Amino acid sequence: MDATDLDGRFRSYRRCITPYLVSRLLELGYAEEVAFQAGRGEWFCAQELAARLAGRERWAEAWEMLAPYVATGWWTAVEAAAGLLEAWGKPDEAIALTRPHAEGGDRLARAAFARLLARNGRAGEAYELLLPHVEDGFLATALVDVAGAAGRDEDLAALLAARIAAGHRREDPAYRWTAPSPAVAVSLLATVRERQGRVDDAVALLRPHPADSAVHAHSRLAELLARHDRVEELRTYAADLAMPAQRLAELLEERGDVEGAIAVYRMPEGSQDLRRHRALRLAELLERHGRGEEAIAVVRPLADVPPGPEDWLVRRLCSLYADHGRAAAGLEFLDTLNPHDSDEAWAFFEARLPLLAACGRSEEAIELVRAHPEGDTWYAASALARLLADAGRLEEAVTVLGAHVSGNSADLAEYLITLGRVEEALTVLQQH
Repeated sequence: MDATDLDGRFRSYRRCITPYLVSRLLELGYAEEVAFQAGRGEWFCAQELAARLAGRERWAEAWEMLAPYVATGWWTAVEAAAGLLEAWGKPDEAIALTRPHAEGGDRLARAAFARLLARNGRAGEAYELLLPHVEDGFLATALVDVAGAAGRDEDLAALLAARIAAGHRREDPAYRWTAPSPAVAVSLLATVRERQGRVDDAVALLRPHPADSAVHAHSRLAELLARHDRVEELRTYAADLAMPAQRLAELLEERGDVEGAIAVYRMPEGSQDLRRHRALRLAELLERHGRGEEAIAVVRPLADVPPGPEDWLVRRLCSLYADHGRAAAGLEFLDTLNPHDSDEAWAFFEARLPLLAACGRSEEAIELVRAHPEGDTWYAASALARLLADAGRLEEAVTVLGAHVSGNSADLAEYLITLGRVEEALTVLQQH
C-alpha cells in the first residue's frame, strides 16, 4: 500500500469499493470478502470492519485491521487509529502515534493533535502548540476549541480582537488567504464570549454583519440566538435573510409548533430569491408532516416565474408528484414546458421517466430512452438501467451499463453485487 494512492482513491472514490458498497456487501453476507479486500488495500472495507469490531470492544482486532494502513504514514489512517486507541483507553499511545505528523507541519494533523491533547488533560500544551499559528484561520479555530480547557480564553480574546482591528493585509504579495479574515475572527471571538457566558457580547459582535454575503455569517448569529432562546430577535432577523428564517422555523418545529414554522416560511417580505428559498423549505416541512398536497401547491407556482423553471426545480416538483400519488399530474405539468436547449431538454425528459413508471407505463419509458437522440450516452444508459432494475430486469440493466462502464461503475457494481456476481463487481470498481 502507498499513502499517495490511498489518499487519491479516498478523495475521489475512484478505483475502490465505496462506503455504500461496503455496507451493501456486508448486508448481503459477504463479510469474508470485505475482510479479504481490507487486506488488499481497500480502505473503506478496513475502516468499516474496524468500526464494527471496536463497537463490540474487540479492540486488538480492530487495531490489526488498521495497522497496515497506519504503516504507510497516511494521515487519514493514522487519525482513525488514534481515535481507536483513545476509545480503547490508550490516549498516550494515540498522542505518540499522531505527534510526528503534527510536528511535521501537516495542518490537519496539528489541529487534530491539539484537540486530542485537550481532551486528555493536556489543554495547556495544546494551546501553546497552536498559539504561534493564530494567523492561520483553520488552526485559529482549533485554538478556540482548546483555549477554554486551558484557561486562556481572555488571552485569546485579546489576540482575536487585534486581528479584527488589523483587517486584511492585502499589500503582502505572499498573502494566500490563510489568515483569518475579520469576519472569521469575529465569529471565533463570539464563540469565546459565549463560552464565557457573555452572550450579549457575542450577539453584539455578530449583529453588525447582517449584510455580509457569506451564508456562514447569517447562520452563526441565527444559531447563537436559537441556542439562547432569543426567539423574537431571531424572528426580526429572519424577516430579511434566508438562513435565520430557516433556523427559526427549525426551532419552532423542534418545539412542536409546526404551524408557527409554516408561518415563518409564508412571510411575504424579502426578495424573489428569498421567497423561493422559503417556499422550498416550506415544501420540505409540509412533506415531513404528511402534507404532500400542500407541498405541491407551494412549489408548483415557482415553475411559472420567468424565464421558466430550472432543471433542478422540475426534478423537485416531479418527485413531489410521484411521491404523493399524482404522477399523471406530473406528466401534465411536463407537457406545459418548452425547454430551449438540449441540456435542459434531456433533464426535463429524464424527469418524465419515473412518472411514466409510476403510472404503470414502464415499458413506454424504456422504449422512449432507447429511441432518444442521446440514448447512446452514459447518462441515458444510467436512466435506462434504473428503469430496468426497478422493473426487476437486473440482468438487462447490467448489460446496458456494461457498454458505458466508466460513467456508471458504481451502479453497475451494485447491480452485480445484488445478482451475486461479486468478483465481477469488484473488478469493475477497481479498474474504473
